[in-house]
Amino acid sequence: MNKELTQQVGHQQQKTPLLIGDDVEEKRRELKSYFANTWQSYESLFSLINDDDAYFLRPERLRHPLIFYYGHTATFFINKLILGKYIPSRLNEKLEAVCAVGVDEMSWDDLDANHYQWPSVQELKEYRQQVFALVNQLIDEMPLALPITQQSLAWVILMGCEHERIHLETSSVIMRMLPLKYLSDNNHWSTCPFSGDAPSNDLLQVNGAEVNLGKASDDHTYGWDNEYGKLTVNVATFNASKYLVSNQEFLAFVQAGGYQQPDYWSDEGKQWLSFTKAKMPKFWFKRGDDYLQRNLLTEIPLPMNWPVEVNYLEAKAFCHWKSAQHKSYIRLPTEAEWYCLRKNIPQDLVDWQEAPGNINLEYFASSCPVDKFEHNGFYDICGNVWQWTESEIDGFNGFKVHPLYDDFSTPTFDGQHNLIKGGSWISTGNEAIKSSRYAFRRHFFQHAGFRYVESDQQAVPITPVNHVEIDETVCQQLASQYSSESVSNNFSVNLADFVRDAVKKLSPQLSSKDLSKILPKKLLNLGCSVGRSAFELSTTFDHIDAVDFSARYIQYGVKLQKNQTVRFQSVEQGDIVNFNEISLAQCVQNYQDNVTFSQGDAVNLKPIFNGYDVILLQQVLEQSYAPKTLLNNIAQRLNKNGLVIIASNYTFDEQVTPKEQWLGGIKVNGENVTVFDGISQILSNGFNLVSTTTLEQVLPINAYQNQHNRIELSVWQLKNA
Repeated sequence: MNKELTQQVGHQQQKTPLLIGDDVEEKRRELKSYFANTWQSYESLFSLINDDDAYFLRPERLRHPLIFYYGHTATFFINKLILGKYIPSRLNEKLEAVCAVGVDEMSWDDLDANHYQWPSVQELKEYRQQVFALVNQLIDEMPLALPITQQSLAWVILMGCEHERIHLETSSVIMRMLPLKYLSDNNHWSTCPFSGDAPSNDLLQVNGAEVNLGKASDDHTYGWDNEYGKLTVNVATFNASKYLVSNQEFLAFVQAGGYQQPDYWSDEGKQWLSFTKAKMPKFWFKRGDDYLQRNLLTEIPLPMNWPVEVNYLEAKAFCHWKSAQHKSYIRLPTEAEWYCLRKNIPQDLVDWQEAPGNINLEYFASSCPVDKFEHNGFYDICGNVWQWTESEIDGFNGFKVHPLYDDFSTPTFDGQHNLIKGGSWISTGNEAIKSSRYAFRRHFFQHAGFRYVESDQQAVPITPVNHVEIDETVCQQLASQYSSESVSNNFSVNLADFVRDAVKKLSPQLSSKDLSKILPKKLLNLGCSVGRSAFELSTTFDHIDAVDFSARYIQYGVKLQKNQTVRFQSVEQGDIVNFNEISLAQCVQNYQDNVTFSQGDAVNLKPIFNGYDVILLQQVLEQSYAPKTLLNNIAQRLNKNGLVIIASNYTFDEQVTPKEQWLGGIKVNGENVTVFDGISQILSNGFNLVSTTTLEQVLPINAYQNQHNRIELSVWQLKNA
């Protein structure tokens, strides 16, 4: 390392704690210190904003304003603690609904600013202080055993810390897009003062090897679900660029008209160019004839020897241009090839005395020259900027989701998110660990650049991305709702028919062909799962909001809605499986394209979800952590004379719902109280019971075995005021 690169950043980062140890109380102190360090780093970043108005601007239209991110990381702690039943109640229901989800431009993310009533900055500051005090108290008082496992409250605390460190980075990217007048340095975020001409980039040989990917289940550091599992890849010998691509090297592509040459761009890249009209990297701009670069807190003449920062589409186009110059095949490395380079650095975050690259906020709050951190001939193997890869993210063999964050990874297994490796200058905690795996949509901007490789073969992903769903519970829902078997056995279709009949009875004088004239126009389908009932009801309602807690289900409703084919696995017997393919056109007739899928907590929905004529609670009570709260608040989301239709198997599980929230199935003062009794007790003051019936639900286990559930349906109408 060059001696001139002494630490310039004022806020020192603590390393992610090991999960092992000999002293429980020492580990407790370490966790508390790491939590405080994480929190203070986030506060330090947001203290750069000198005008509260800046919190509500949207310099990046594909993401929320910064006020969301300032609150999001705190509400994440509360939402996970509630879900895990580690705390009995919320601190601020409104904030914890508004700042819950919507950060990766997924199809179900709600980025419409008109749907949000953002809190004030001061309100969020006070809320964050409450959360900070609560988590500190939990750390002090929680049972703690070593090693820390995924079932431990300590794991949830680490999850919240690592999540906030992710948004330390994503928030800094958005701040980099704010006008500079809204930001002031606080002496903790210093830009690198060194720049000059870039060195000439060369290709160096990297020997092929067998690479074992995947974080071991007994690894001593916190990990996200997609990091675990196993995959062995045989990597052929290849050549890799000595340096990351510098601004100077990329400038040659810009000046050669690279952004105006369609032949260099993929189809997706051409669409992005047409939409954005981009002519240069996002953080470059011109003043007269001079190129400049925007950093977090400064605008400086384009630092030629710093790494260029681009999205995947731009990096890919550059590689195509470079291929034409070299008369050889130039591309981005795969994840496994990056690991071949990473072997040149034996230490990991928890081992190093000082960072082997511009990472972990140990040097600058910006990139630095590409020729400062060398390891066996290669520079910036980790740090400076993230490195785009050719690999689309997918789970390794043995992948399992964590039950408290089941949508961290699986929504990105869609063939549209590419892995970035190596970390950037602001990557800390889990992000700075060798095994970290993060992926973004190809048009997104991070502090990300790239290096290129030369090989005899075109790049393939680390493993063919599995577009066939194999998760047992998701496959079961897809099979039960979209099976080609007789519709008469399809619970979701029968449920939709029941709702339609319940609506029709409000106006019995109308014939079936006049259903569109019936009073109810707006439906809220809570617990929509993979969407079949919502699709079936699209001809009955003008608009349907289909909401589920899990994005693992929602993504399939969205794919079908977009006329995409969905493939999933079903068990024939034992290890023998079948592969199924479905489309919406095959399953649903006359779909009206009026369903909006959203991820949300039925107990704590955003205020925008109101004004409904019908609310369908589709097996959501038994999956809720607070069904009593849900029912007590349901009337406020209904219009006059509105209906609540409940579909439930009346089976509660203490692993999901604390017993004090059970609606029934218990004895009170020695007397039996059924779930229906409990529902009636809550709803009878404000609703009239209209009807009840039962339906059978069949869930396939394999070709020879089904699970049969009896679902009771009850219809409740809001009483006139």
